[in-house]
Amino acid sequence: MSHPIYAIGDVHGQMGQLDRVLHLIETDGGKDAHIVFLGDYTDRGPDSAAVLDTLVDAQAQGRNWTFLKGNHDRMFEWFMEVPPRSDPYMMVSLYWLHERLGGDTTLASYGVDVRPDRREKDVHAEALAAVPQSHVDFLRALPLTFETDDVFFVHAGIRPRVPLHQQDEEDLLWIRQEFHNHRGPHPKLIVHGHTPVREATHYGNRVNLDSAAGYGEPLTAAVFEGDRVWRLSAQGRVPMEPAYA
Repeated sequence: MSHPIYAIGDVHGQMGQLDRVLHLIETDGGKDAHIVFLGDYTDRGPDSAAVLDTLVDAQAQGRNWTFLKGNHDRMFEWFMEVPPRSDPYMMVSLYWLHERLGGDTTLASYGVDVRPDRREKDVHAEALAAVPQSHVDFLRALPLTFETDDVFFVHAGIRPRVPLHQQDEEDLLWIRQEFHNHRGPHPKLIVHGHTPVREATHYGNRVNLDSAAGYGEPLTAAVFEGDRVWRLSAQGRVPMEPAYA
């Protein structure tokens, strides 16, 4: 019999929501439950520093938690390089500190002054002094995927018809339409976040757990056991049945 694996969608700096779903998981599976986090721990929400503190501490304690890298985590990681690096995947008009992406709220959670009339070099210098090295090291070391015999966990998704071991980092962190529009089977059930939906949804070949916590909606935790999937609620497990054949 396979052991249950729990997964948590995009946290986006929402510490209260993270505490809530961790309690749901502990209630269902105990303190030693294996949890896979799908990335995007920071940005938009107000508590990115506290979220990373929690995850870094749990890793140091040897908790059975697996942390994957999201595109927002890589943007934060790259900003903390010297000199800061921007992500060329983004539109020309966007950058990590733009309010649409939420790097400004992340640095504000560390006490960094992110007023738009400041020079980036000064904000960067302040960030280097304010963000703990343990947080930067955590972001840099995050793997892109985790898999079991039946399930493949990743932040954004995969490129259809490409073997799982040949997937490109940009797709694993950023892909949307090509992945979402593919209705055929994948080598395994793909569990992902990255694209906000009104509620976590099972599409048959994939499960999207990004329920828009970054925009103030409830964070989602789910449990995977064999080929069964449940969303966790205050009342316990709620079956997630495929919405599409």
